[in-house]
Amino acid sequence: MTRAPDSPLPKQHLYGAAGLAVLVALYLLVGLTGHVPWRGDDARHFGPIFEMLQGNGLLFPLIAGEPSTSFPPLYYWTGSAFALLFGWLLPPHDAARLATTLFTALAIFWIARASARLYGKHTRTPAALLTLGTLGLVLHAHETQPMIAVMSFVAMTLAGLSLIPTRPALGSLQAAAGSVLAFLAGGLPGVMLTLPLFLVVVIACPECRNPRASGGLILGLSLAVGAGALWPLVLHYQAPELLALWWRREWLEFGADPLRPDEFSRLVELFGWFVWPLWPIALWSLWRARRQLMRISWLLPIASALLAGGWIIANGSLAQATMLPLIPPLALLAAAGIPTLRRGAANAFDWFAVMTFVVFALLVWIAWTAQAVSWPPGLARHVARVAPGFELKGSVSQALAGIGICVTWVVLMWRLPRSFNRGPASWAMGMTTLWCLAVVLLMPWFDYGRSYRPVATSLAIALAGERSDCVAMLGLSPSQRASFHYFAGVRPQSVSGNETACGFLLVYDSRNPATLRPAEEWQQIWEYRRGGGKQLETFRLYRRD
Repeated sequence: MTRAPDSPLPKQHLYGAAGLAVLVALYLLVGLTGHVPWRGDDARHFGPIFEMLQGNGLLFPLIAGEPSTSFPPLYYWTGSAFALLFGWLLPPHDAARLATTLFTALAIFWIARASARLYGKHTRTPAALLTLGTLGLVLHAHETQPMIAVMSFVAMTLAGLSLIPTRPALGSLQAAAGSVLAFLAGGLPGVMLTLPLFLVVVIACPECRNPRASGGLILGLSLAVGAGALWPLVLHYQAPELLALWWRREWLEFGADPLRPDEFSRLVELFGWFVWPLWPIALWSLWRARRQLMRISWLLPIASALLAGGWIIANGSLAQATMLPLIPPLALLAAAGIPTLRRGAANAFDWFAVMTFVVFALLVWIAWTAQAVSWPPGLARHVARVAPGFELKGSVSQALAGIGICVTWVVLMWRLPRSFNRGPASWAMGMTTLWCLAVVLLMPWFDYGRSYRPVATSLAIALAGERSDCVAMLGLSPSQRASFHYFAGVRPQSVSGNETACGFLLVYDSRNPATLRPAEEWQQIWEYRRGGGKQLETFRLYRRD
């Protein structure tokens, strides 16, 4: 394989290792703080962290006092640690999101290391750049998201197994650590995405059919299984009922509702944009290596991608976060194909990146002008309908900062010399620029429309002076329960058997404000509507008469 420099511009001060570090830092840190938990995963996964900060749910995650079986506690432990370390500087929700920054940085690092071990050091930089440029990663890399930790440890496992032909003992230990941490971060999915890779390598890889490699893999597999059993064992002695709940959820729900045939078109659509631009170059790599697919450099990422795809289908969920484990193997395959692209294909890849982010940047500016000057009128009316009452402040400073970001991007792209890394650099720089521009111009609007803080504040006022120790709930999502707990100090309790002993009942309706109506003994004392159109949400509070 032809070798190339480690960096696209080793003699340029704007780029090289320092430039790549600055680019990664901008990508990871801009937009991470300065906003409250947004509805969806951001608020939902902050709930267990907030409980841990109060001394609850240290061994098993809780959301507003109720067990949460979605993920084991590793990510929440990390978020709580950051909140404690930086609580003097940042609000708890902002400090907790630094856990996502840590795991995203580790994922980029391990993907680059695995690429260097499998394909040569000249693929290390494109592997990191392509990961940064992946369309689906950017939003999840800036929210409270445990699947980022799973993705990170899948990459760590791949990096460890890539060492098996040369340093089997070290590689097996690193892969075992990655598998154990993937289990602590993701539960059964973490096991399914990592442990089978040991068996694939030891059985199917010709380079690993020797006593040293086989012994190292068996040792790593044994250590992974043994160390992974420690958390369930401790949980069994401390809270056996929670272990039983988690075990039931992991085994009974997995595969119980797989993806239906009519949903595969949606899966293909989601896959097509989420891991763009990785998959076209990955296919090119596989075509060039079609006669060597049993070598570890190809077998390992192929097996990892197939495991991730199989898990997505068996899980039956088309949530965007479930696609994250596909990024490490596809980034590896794409990085291997970058140096082999023909000149015309490489130029097209570069120009397509430039044109893509020019179009996206124009769309961001149009969305901002709809808020600032009510143009275009149709979009301005839609913005007002979705977020009624929103008022843009500081529009001049936003415009100046946005212009500065765009000018900087144009200058850097203009000075980017020709190299086989130019295409990946264009995608990474374009994605970072687009994210920074969106944060500067659109963050206030997103923060206004995606937060439950105004609802929770209004609810706290409605409950002021009342004995509100017990508030039952109907229709609330984990994200909403976590938000009410954090912002209003209210822990909504589930209704069991259509009955509750609580004196208050909090009801949530989406779009239709009359879907859920309690019995006549309940008197409505508060109502709050947020959003508009298809995003209308209605909250009502009842008091037992």
